[in-house]
Amino acid sequence: MKVVTYDTGDGGRVGVLDGDTVVDAGFDGDMVAFIEAGAPVKSGERVTGARLLAPLMPRTLRDFLAFEGHLKNAYRNLGRDIPREWYEVPAYYKGMPDTVVGPDTEVSWPAYSDELDHELELAAVIGRTVKDVAPQDAPDCIFGYTIWNDFSARDTQRREVPVGMGPGKAKDWDGSNVLGPCIVTPDEFDATAAIMRVRVNGEIWGEDTSAHMHHTFADMVAYSSRSQTLRPGEVIGSGTAAGGSGLELGRKLSEGDVVELEVEGIGVLRNRIGRKGA
Repeated sequence: MKVVTYDTGDGGRVGVLDGDTVVDAGFDGDMVAFIEAGAPVKSGERVTGARLLAPLMPRTLRDFLAFEGHLKNAYRNLGRDIPREWYEVPAYYKGMPDTVVGPDTEVSWPAYSDELDHELELAAVIGRTVKDVAPQDAPDCIFGYTIWNDFSARDTQRREVPVGMGPGKAKDWDGSNVLGPCIVTPDEFDATAAIMRVRVNGEIWGEDTSAHMHHTFADMVAYSSRSQTLRPGEVIGSGTAAGGSGLELGRKLSEGDVVELEVEGIGVLRNRIGRKGA
């Protein structure tokens, strides 16, 4: 099942994708409430003129660094080595949920940055309340998967990294996190072998597969839940796939660029870059 949040002018509602058509799920509540209620899909009406929003406004955002290939590429350009601890600990940072926007939304270019970058990520959505999850039980805690474009202000990031905190303003501005276009449930999607690619203005900039993740989603869910309760609607990101950012390639985005992140089995998350200083 692929579920979406859509709008026809009266506010967001939960829907189910039937091919390219949105069918109303018959649920009076947002996506987080829908997941928490056990995804009770009723026989709904087909919707015309639906505009897809971010599939959910997550309770929390945790972003990991699961792809060794990305780290090798990025750290080489930053003059750093991958720390030994990365291979042992699935570390993460926390994003701000209220920065999330959805597909076909123009992404604001923060006024304080001159170097904006995209990041190609796969994300898991927690489906039930859990704590201290064993890795072997973690897959059963996932409601589904979506695409995450974790935009970064790279010049700001280079100033923040030496402080040893954050990231902060390198990641946090209105519209800096994009989720979508849908959430696909695990019965229809193999998160261990998904082809992932990024296109800018129709040109492929990078391609990878989730099979190259060093830390699995099971590892990430288990680590996140240590002595802490996870609840439906929390989002856990894979971190950037190899070749999934301009930083790795020595390439930069410009105003008006169209960035498309594609994960086979989920779809395409498309956004245009707004003007600088927005």
